[in-house]
Amino acid sequence: MSRDDQDRPRAPNGFLSNDQAASFLNLSPRTLEKLRVVGGGPTFSKLGRRVVYALEDLQSWAAAKRRASTSDTR
Repeated sequence: MSRDDQDRPRAPNGFLSNDQAASFLNLSPRTLEKLRVVGGGPTFSKLGRRVVYALEDLQSWAAAKRRASTSDTR
C-alpha cells in the first residue's frame, strides 16, 4: 500500500460522510451543508437521514472547479 493510499479517506461502499467529504476537500463541514441548501456543491445522496458523498463525485466536482487564474470565470 502506497503512502497516498494511506492518506486517502476510507470510503466503505464508495461513500463518505459529510465530515469525511469536507476533510477530503479541505473544507469545513458547514460549507458543504450550506452548498447543499444553496446549490453549487458536489452531488450527494440521502440514505435514510444520512447524507453521503460518492468519492468519484467529490473528485469530479473538485476537478470542475479548477482554474488557471483568479480572473478565470468560466
